[in-house]
Amino acid sequence: MNAGDERPRRDIGATGPLRTLLRRGDPYIWFTGSALGISLLLIGGLIAVVLINGLGFFWPGPLVRVTLKDESQWTGEMMRREPIPKPGTPEHLKHHRIQLKVGNRDLLGYDFKWIDESEITARDEPRDLVYVERREYGALIGTPALLTVDGAEKAREMKRIWPELKSLIERARSDRALVRKIEKDRIGAINRRIERARLRERRLDLAAQRQPERDFSAERAEIARLRERSQEEYRRAQAELEEVVRRAAGASVTFATTSGGDKELRTLDIYRVYAANRLSFFGRLRIYGARLWSFIVDDPRESNTEGGVFPAIFGTVMMVMLMSLLAVPFGVVAALYLREYAKQGSLVRLVRIAVNNLAGVPSIVFGVFGLGFFVYMIGGTIDQVFFAEALPTPTFGTGGILWASLTLGLLTVPVVIVAAEEALAAVPQSMREASYACGATKFQTIWKVVLPAALPGILTGLILAMARGAGEVAPLMITGVVKIAPDLPLDGDFPFLHIERKFMHLGFHIYDVGFQSPNVEAAKPMVYTTTILLLIIVLLLNMTAIVVRNRLRRKYKTSAF
Repeated sequence: MNAGDERPRRDIGATGPLRTLLRRGDPYIWFTGSALGISLLLIGGLIAVVLINGLGFFWPGPLVRVTLKDESQWTGEMMRREPIPKPGTPEHLKHHRIQLKVGNRDLLGYDFKWIDESEITARDEPRDLVYVERREYGALIGTPALLTVDGAEKAREMKRIWPELKSLIERARSDRALVRKIEKDRIGAINRRIERARLRERRLDLAAQRQPERDFSAERAEIARLRERSQEEYRRAQAELEEVVRRAAGASVTFATTSGGDKELRTLDIYRVYAANRLSFFGRLRIYGARLWSFIVDDPRESNTEGGVFPAIFGTVMMVMLMSLLAVPFGVVAALYLREYAKQGSLVRLVRIAVNNLAGVPSIVFGVFGLGFFVYMIGGTIDQVFFAEALPTPTFGTGGILWASLTLGLLTVPVVIVAAEEALAAVPQSMREASYACGATKFQTIWKVVLPAALPGILTGLILAMARGAGEVAPLMITGVVKIAPDLPLDGDFPFLHIERKFMHLGFHIYDVGFQSPNVEAAKPMVYTTTILLLIIVLLLNMTAIVVRNRLRRKYKTSAF
């Protein structure tokens, strides 16, 4: 090699392997894989914390009695043990304290009590202590001392009271069901008939103002007869209700507590009672299953810190269904126009940019829009046109499940539009051309070829929309959700589906219990359990859509989705 042909040689000894490694992309693979692993660990940790704190709430723990140095005694279920913080002192985190769920809020004024372990001189688990779940004031913890039936003493002491008490509580459960049936079904139906008669009479008054020459005496007489019959039925139902309550309230139990004195309870007000320190493992498992089932199917009580969340479950599922029925058709039609019909240009690009930006608008903005446009404007107009006799009490001019669903439909329709347009774009152009070659029109091609092939991708947008809509709370707070809804939006009273009614929602229930409850410690487990339930419902809804999507994918294998 000539001297003039010598070229500078590249030193690859130090940088060559690193450059080769970077070129192959191995560090990027490790980086992305690590990010995925960390994300999965964070999600798994969050779910584990929720599950541990939520599902453990229903397990019936033993009842402990502690005696302190001042000879006072406290009984309750031990909730947790933690070190005592004393910053700046040698005793910092060296001593511990326990939290007891002492119950008996009506006697003590609180449900939970912290006790320093250094103050405890004795600790035992008496077998006669019972845990009572009652209508109000939370749990009661004590020992049955006296059972009375119709004012006469029936039994004393635990061993004689316990067999009688279990049968009385079973009877009280059927009595409560009968009371609920009379109150909500019979008396509720009568009240609705009386209200309809009042509105009908009000409608006649308005008609008489417009047509003073017309005689409405026959209609008024019919309304008067209907009102009289309804009031007579109401008096009979009320008398029957009072008789049931009087008969059911005849039995009562007096419980002796270690602090706070004695407490007498009607068996009608007792939902569940068990001797926690006498339960075997299977006995605790039975109580656990019964409490978990009650949480799912019962109505809430005690400011949502006791009882169940069935109205919130029903409202959440119904709202998601209505939202999906409103969002998906509009989203798919908009995507079809943008992809199949609209002439591609600056205007269409601006529309796509607007749709993408709309997906990033804060949800509370949609809530304010829904309140102003749907509730006040559309709902107020409907009231003035169709429900003038009910004014000034609004029917549709106030929050309801319809307006909440419409608001969330607007919130999620951009997601559906984007997913549907991508799904339509993924359908091969050759399928359209083959359809045209067979003589099909554009509409027939879209309806018979393009849409079926794009359905898996459209369902992906539906899944994303349901997942987002089910967890939104801010728009619902001003468009229809409430803390307690006495009536479900769907019942047996005509027209059966009452889309104007307010409703309960699991997401708002979590917010209300966690941040608005006056009893924070009692509400904390309900936050976790309701969160688990919301996750399960969203998962079930998504899994249903995923199963349908996978079946469509197998049917239309030519789809890129």
